[in-house]
Amino acid sequence: MAASMLKVAGISKCARHVVPVLRPYSTSKVLLQGVPGSVWNLGRLNHVAIAVPDLEKATALYRDVLGAQVSATVPLPEHGVYTVFVELGNTKLELLHPLGEKSPIAGFLQKNKSGGMHHICIEVDDINAAIVDLKARKIRTLSEEPRIGAHGKPVMFLHPKDCDGVLVELEQA
Repeated sequence: MAASMLKVAGISKCARHVVPVLRPYSTSKVLLQGVPGSVWNLGRLNHVAIAVPDLEKATALYRDVLGAQVSATVPLPEHGVYTVFVELGNTKLELLHPLGEKSPIAGFLQKNKSGGMHHICIEVDDINAAIVDLKARKIRTLSEEPRIGAHGKPVMFLHPKDCDGVLVELEQA
């Protein structure tokens, strides 16, 4: 039966013999298997940011329908966004809504009317060392220097074209 199910899915018969791989449990500690000789380390996923066309509606979904704890709406004029953080057990969601016409989120929502995932944020133990190292490896950043992010810590965005199409935000742990 498994073989016939695999045929239906378009998978060859030899795929029947694949043993499932178990992934180790993730941890919120800084990962020590960084780049050899690196002076900085990648840490835990801090949040996934979602651009939303209606911030009140999105906040109500997570708070009232899904039962999550959500923060108050916070304007961040230096980033051109309003933010709401949705607390999850192991990470957060950041709901983003444009603050002003020049907001990068306004441009994103023009292309994605329903909203969608905007970026991921990963903590690093030394953001300045990470930036120097990544620039040396030809990873472009969206600004020359780190800026203060929504958590009051330095952040840097990496160009999505250098990160497999994903906008990556690094945040000082």
